[in-house]
Amino acid sequence: MSARSLNRPPEHGPEVLTDAAGARHTPAPGLARIVSLVPSITELLFALDLGEQLVGRTSYCVHPAAGLAGVPPVGGTKDVRLDRLRALAPTHVIVNIDENRREDVEAIRAFVPHVMVTHPLAPTDNLALYRLLGAVFHRQAQAERLYNAFKTELHKSLAFATDLPHRPVLYLIWHKPWMTVSRNTYISRTLALVRWLTLPEQSTARYPEVDLKGAVMQEANLVLLSSEPFRFNAQHMHELRSIADCSGKRLAFVDGTMTGWYGSRSIAGLRYLRELALELSWEAR
Repeated sequence: MSARSLNRPPEHGPEVLTDAAGARHTPAPGLARIVSLVPSITELLFALDLGEQLVGRTSYCVHPAAGLAGVPPVGGTKDVRLDRLRALAPTHVIVNIDENRREDVEAIRAFVPHVMVTHPLAPTDNLALYRLLGAVFHRQAQAERLYNAFKTELHKSLAFATDLPHRPVLYLIWHKPWMTVSRNTYISRTLALVRWLTLPEQSTARYPEVDLKGAVMQEANLVLLSSEPFRFNAQHMHELRSIADCSGKRLAFVDGTMTGWYGSRSIAGLRYLRELALELSWEAR
């Protein structure tokens, strides 16, 4: 997205209240009872001053820790306990296409009045996400503050990357099998803001397996081991070096919440990525 397009007047109207599944939503009458099945969205709700209306979450929703202490979990993102969720009598449940199972979402629709589907595929999708939640839950002022803060950081990132060279990157998210991200994912498009181009260049799978002795590893100049969904550590980096030829490559750990979480954390994530790019800008050795 160009800097000019970011300066267009904000769009208002029914389209602002359309979720990622194309469903239209209206502002909640009175206080909503919200269950979030998406860790980054849970954190975003607190940034929108909606913590007191959050009545349920997943066990992976851990930020902000203090605010979540009294919010009951309803299972994981992939194994939602529908009985627990039903007992909370939510008016709104927020889900994500990548993180939650379709069959769970369809079951939830049977007893929850409003199911909101999210699916950010690029950093700029956060802008519409802020305004959607802000409009539905009457937090427009808070949403605009996040909107403007994100735009500020994005402009800084675009300016920062102006003279950066493109760098082929292997971003590892899983172990046994080793897996990475395709270029049509949020993570890959976030890394592209600092000219880090994830490998493979083409993939039919969003999260493909990687042959560490194959062409993808040979092409990579930088290999990043993420903290989530699998938490890589020094032992895994040693294992990687024992399997693959890492000569001429830089290997580093990366905070996966800063590159893969959308919502309010994405604002700090843009700063984090610029700092990481500076730290790793020197030649591999």
